[in-house]
Amino acid sequence: MWQTRNDLIRYGWLSGGLCLWMLIQVQWGALELSPLQALGDLLRQWYSAGGLRPGSEGWLLWEIRLPRIVLGALAGSALALAGAALQGLFRNPLADPGLMGVSAGAVLGAVSAIVLTGHNWGIMPAAFVGSLFATVLAIVLARRHPTDRTAPLLLAGIAVNAVCGTLTGLLTWLADDNQLRSLTFWSMGSLAYGRWPELALLAATVIVMFAALLRLAPALDAWSLSPSVAHHLGFEPKALRRKVIVWVTLGVALSTALTGTLAFVGLVAPHLVRLTGSVSHRRVLPLSALLGAFLTLTADALARTLIAPAELPVGLVLSALGAPFFVYLLYRRPGEY
Repeated sequence: MWQTRNDLIRYGWLSGGLCLWMLIQVQWGALELSPLQALGDLLRQWYSAGGLRPGSEGWLLWEIRLPRIVLGALAGSALALAGAALQGLFRNPLADPGLMGVSAGAVLGAVSAIVLTGHNWGIMPAAFVGSLFATVLAIVLARRHPTDRTAPLLLAGIAVNAVCGTLTGLLTWLADDNQLRSLTFWSMGSLAYGRWPELALLAATVIVMFAALLRLAPALDAWSLSPSVAHHLGFEPKALRRKVIVWVTLGVALSTALTGTLAFVGLVAPHLVRLTGSVSHRRVLPLSALLGAFLTLTADALARTLIAPAELPVGLVLSALGAPFFVYLLYRRPGEY
């Protein structure tokens, strides 16, 4: 992973900057919070007989602020890793979990679990199944036109998003008043519902996903050049496609199950990394993960401060930031995509 000393320095600076940005965000919210005072209060209550007191600074830090920040960093990293892997797999810089319908499929699965079962315990497995269904459907549709590497993928993503959006709308219409609040959360995205057990599962998934995709980096590099190069180097195309799809689907499904729709992170982060001249996936993947976390936390900071003390949905802010960037990519070099 660490190919050169410069890489180590770059990753160290970016990781330190991300940690500093997370620390700064601890104090932002409806109630201003001093990180050091809140940490001291948290430690005192942990070692006291009464435990955490609801409403105290320590409780606010541990139960509200830190889960939100950790969720934003993990979800942003997972989506950026998914986008970088998909762009390499499809040799298309516009490939993205949202554009390909993966996120919409995860939302459809989660909404189905809420409306049809009436419980929230099945959201994660349902989101995974929905995400896998959307991914396979998009690939099947795109492979019907193997001579064009760009248009079929985008059209397949549009079709999958339309199908998932229609079914999600139907389920929303069938939902009762108690379920509509949860469904609104899925449609706009939020980082407010992170809890430590779910965050531990997501963290483990992101770590394993990152390690697995990093092992596939040489194959993705060869595949990005051409399928024939990958084949001559001994990489099996079907195995590569299957592994990438499984890990992308797992990461996107779990992230979406906890945050709802966070659009354009998987498109913008890898693209910005590649604009710096990084082409090897051993560099693109870790840099995309760090930048994806930074972008998501920045959008959350804007969501919490633009109309304070009210709060915007973080997915809405990400869409407002990502949509112009997407238009810019299409306009800048129309023949490239």
